[in-house]
Amino acid sequence: MRFILTALLILAGMVFTGIGIGFLLNPASSAVGFGLEAIDPSGLAALRADFTAFFVVAGVCMIWGGWRRNGDVLLIPAALFAIAITGRIVSIVGDGTVEGFWLPMLVEAASVALCLVGNRLLPHRDSIVPAPL
Repeated sequence: MRFILTALLILAGMVFTGIGIGFLLNPASSAVGFGLEAIDPSGLAALRADFTAFFVVAGVCMIWGGWRRNGDVLLIPAALFAIAITGRIVSIVGDGTVEGFWLPMLVEAASVALCLVGNRLLPHRDSIVPAPL
């Protein structure tokens, strides 16, 4: 069970890190898949900064948590994706839905669940920084 869990965490983390790197290297084409368009350089900068930060932090934490079998660090991507789901729910209530609106929510919910299961089943460290010798 733990092997499958860590494999899923690492695989999902690699996918999210790859998405983040895509936003860093080519924000305009990466944004199209998210229904976004940058109309000027400041928009490209915002895509490059914000989406890269979100996906790379979530992905690296998932990889780190799975690889190091550290359940504590998995709370970071769980919180990021939970806030993203909250934002989508607010948008559904305020703006309505579009075709395929449920797919990103499903990915985010699955990511939250995966990270929370990992947090419960993987060991917890007293500290991320090793104690001095």
